[in-house]
Amino acid sequence: MDLQNGSFKNKYKIRSSTINIDGNIEENEDLIRKIFSTSDIRKKILVINKKQAFLFYLTGLVDEQKVDSFVNNISASSDELELFMSNNAVRSNKIVDIEKSILEGKSILFLENEPAAFIYSTENLMQRPFSPPTIDNSLKGTKISFVETYQTNIALLRRYITTSSFRTHQTEIGTENKRTVSLAYIDGVVDEELLSSIQKKISEIKEDSILNVNQLAQLLERNPISPFPQLLTTERPDEAASALLKGRVILILDRSAEVVVLPSNFLSFFQSIDDYSSRTLVGSFNRILRVVAFFITLFLPGLYIAIISFNYEIVPLKLLISIGESRTRVPFDPLVEAIIMEITLEMLREAGIRLPAPISTTVGVVGGIVIGQAAVQAAIVSNIMVIVVALTAISSFIIPNFEMASSLRIVRFPIMVMASLFGLIGLVVSTMVLIVHGLTLTNFNTSYTVPFSPLKISQLNDTLFRIPLRFLWNKKNKRNE
Repeated sequence: MDLQNGSFKNKYKIRSSTINIDGNIEENEDLIRKIFSTSDIRKKILVINKKQAFLFYLTGLVDEQKVDSFVNNISASSDELELFMSNNAVRSNKIVDIEKSILEGKSILFLENEPAAFIYSTENLMQRPFSPPTIDNSLKGTKISFVETYQTNIALLRRYITTSSFRTHQTEIGTENKRTVSLAYIDGVVDEELLSSIQKKISEIKEDSILNVNQLAQLLERNPISPFPQLLTTERPDEAASALLKGRVILILDRSAEVVVLPSNFLSFFQSIDDYSSRTLVGSFNRILRVVAFFITLFLPGLYIAIISFNYEIVPLKLLISIGESRTRVPFDPLVEAIIMEITLEMLREAGIRLPAPISTTVGVVGGIVIGQAAVQAAIVSNIMVIVVALTAISSFIIPNFEMASSLRIVRFPIMVMASLFGLIGLVVSTMVLIVHGLTLTNFNTSYTVPFSPLKISQLNDTLFRIPLRFLWNKKNKRNE
């Protein structure tokens, strides 16, 4: 993302890399004014040990009480200024460091005849209170989600991972609008080769600006044009902690309320933290139900089109007569009929997301009932098609990951076209193409279809079926010993 059409790229070429080495605070002030030609830059004029001093900061990013406290402490410690600055401030003459510090909410003090600036922490760490998860909902999991401050998110993870092996490593991404990204992992559990490959991939990111963790996930994906999400993001600290305990790496981006889980496989998008909070049979049944919902979401409209258009002989006679009666007055073929209903459903879904919560519920319920009933009465679609689309929509809601559910809604359309052209053969070909595509996907040297391909028998106990926790955790502990 280019900022101001790349105007920032020439900024560093037209100025020195350091401030005035003679300590001329007027020239240093001109330098700050050129960098921050904005109305919210503030300057305080001070006199310290009979020397003039300028204090610069950006309003809104600083805590005014901290700024006043800093000024008062300087005045009170004027006789021992060097000792006070050594203990409370950082000295630097690099313009890049000074600019970054001001943008982070720190205050910069220029002292007459001093060849370096003093950087003092006065930032106002704005943070919203913890709130329940809004995307990754759970019945039995934690009731708080990540916030937009990476230090708080790391501390939140430490509440779940109470071991000294929990490690974090900070780096910066973005060539202009720099953001801090933290790699979190458990030493001794994580694969060192995986950790190195992630660090290398992050260092290769040369984008000007990355605003949220979902943009970061897209830049880390190996196949960006794949319809399937390849990296899992979550707003739940308990789910992130569970991934850490499995040897995965968590990426925490500053000012983003979600984290990235690396590496991720296909089954990761169908698992929920509730699976481990529920008993074995219940958790396994829910996982199987989600996989069934996956196939219904993906193939049910195409199967209906294929049967009506080509392979109607496989339908029982009484059901076929009922379908024929419902389609008697419908002027469109099954493909157009399905596309009309699917697009209508997608429009209602999108409207429900954008509207305020009280109105969105009304639009979803009333809109679906009224439009569906009116479309049937007007003979635009058949009753069977309304049932098929409704089942497809309900199945997509069962899938716990929003990105995966959204991807399936897109893939469903080419499958419907193939079913309309070739019938059940088109469905078979579409399935083969999806399988082959899934087998070719990898992220950070991990296959997207693991543990089924390549087959890893030791990991099959936590896939579609989950064995009891006492055996699952014991086996994990033995593998880590």
